[in-house]
Amino acid sequence: MVHTYSGYENRVKINLEKRIETMGMEDKIFRVIVPEEEETEIKNGKRKTAMKKVFPGYVLAEMIMTDDSWFVVRNTPGVTGFVGSSGSGAKPTPLLPEEADRVLKQMGVKDEVQDFEFEIKESVSVTDGPFANFTGTIENIDMDKQKVKVHVNMFGRETPVELDFTQIEKL
Repeated sequence: MVHTYSGYENRVKINLEKRIETMGMEDKIFRVIVPEEEETEIKNGKRKTAMKKVFPGYVLAEMIMTDDSWFVVRNTPGVTGFVGSSGSGAKPTPLLPEEADRVLKQMGVKDEVQDFEFEIKESVSVTDGPFANFTGTIENIDMDKQKVKVHVNMFGRETPVELDFTQIEKL
């Protein structure tokens, strides 16, 4: 995680990507991301969607930490340092994989598509969320969003519920 001047995150991203290309560091620095999420506001009765920075003043860099890659990133204009670095030439501490996954998931970046072994009309058990321990049948499968629509029996009625692939299991 790279610390930048607040408000200069996108400029730092562009500068860093140019430096990676010109210095031939594509094999050591893979992705540069400004963590953002979509936010909807209603002003004067109109709905407005805007991108909001999740961590103002920070940019994520996916990289292999070597002296060369560290030099390229820390000497990019607008970069003030790394999170987890004590300064005075100390290399930073990388984010844990689960921390990076949480940030990417919050931004809507999906992991690689997981295998899905269910079929429409198959009976499943809900394992997580407010409908945990309910059973139902799959009515629709959306592979892009990795979601399923399951009809669960609630209060004597069939109720459609949208769930993630990870929230169901075979009976």
